[in-house]
Amino acid sequence: MSWYKEWFGEEYLELYSHRDESEAEEHVDFVDRELGGSACGQDRSACGQEGRPRPRAVLDLACGSGRHTAVLRRRGYRVLGIDLSLTLLARMKARGLPPVAGDMRRLPFVDESFDWILNFFTSFGYFGRERENFQVLEEIVRVLIPGGRFLIDLMNPGPVLANLKPRETRDLDGRRVEIERWYDPETQRLNKRIVVNPADSAGEHPRTFLESVRLYRPEEVTIGLRWAGLEVDGLYGNFQGDPYERDRERLIILGHKPA
Repeated sequence: MSWYKEWFGEEYLELYSHRDESEAEEHVDFVDRELGGSACGQDRSACGQEGRPRPRAVLDLACGSGRHTAVLRRRGYRVLGIDLSLTLLARMKARGLPPVAGDMRRLPFVDESFDWILNFFTSFGYFGRERENFQVLEEIVRVLIPGGRFLIDLMNPGPVLANLKPRETRDLDGRRVEIERWYDPETQRLNKRIVVNPADSAGEHPRTFLESVRLYRPEEVTIGLRWAGLEVDGLYGNFQGDPYERDRERLIILGHKPA
């Protein structure tokens, strides 16, 4: 079974519990500042920050348990979150958010359904075959309106590889978690093996999970997006809005589908 069908469950939520709504608030602040179009004229009710028109429909692509979806909805955006993990979607539903189950290679929406598509927290590059990752871009093109905007948030290869910690041990509510990381230069994938040991070893066995994400250089992403039919408007190195540099924390791409 593919790693992304096994890993995104309760253990994932516990290990990444520090990735919370306060962080999502910062990310949505960035979205408020940087996305949008021209001034919206007299109808101020349709406007977001700085007088720009609000999108009619937003897709939180690979939404997880919905932390970004929740923040966006509180700020008045009409947003849907979609994810493959039923465990994460159940958490989303428990928070009163409408969950949509689906595979980002085959989105369950009609053409030109969304004004914005937002893809946070390194949720692109999951698939082992580049053709499958390219399918995600093709689906973004298909469901965006002409002129629609997108955000893709990726790891920045330079600092990630420079600061790669091969081994780490954490405590997770009395359970020892052993993490091993390695980079495969042939496939350009960053891999992680997570072994969750039970708190009481009697009667239980350790559980092992994998993560494997393709690392992309900015020029690769820019070319791939253009091939898919999207244009890049800007590259950013963090959610404070600093321009992209090779030693910045993130590789955040903003762009649009040509009208």
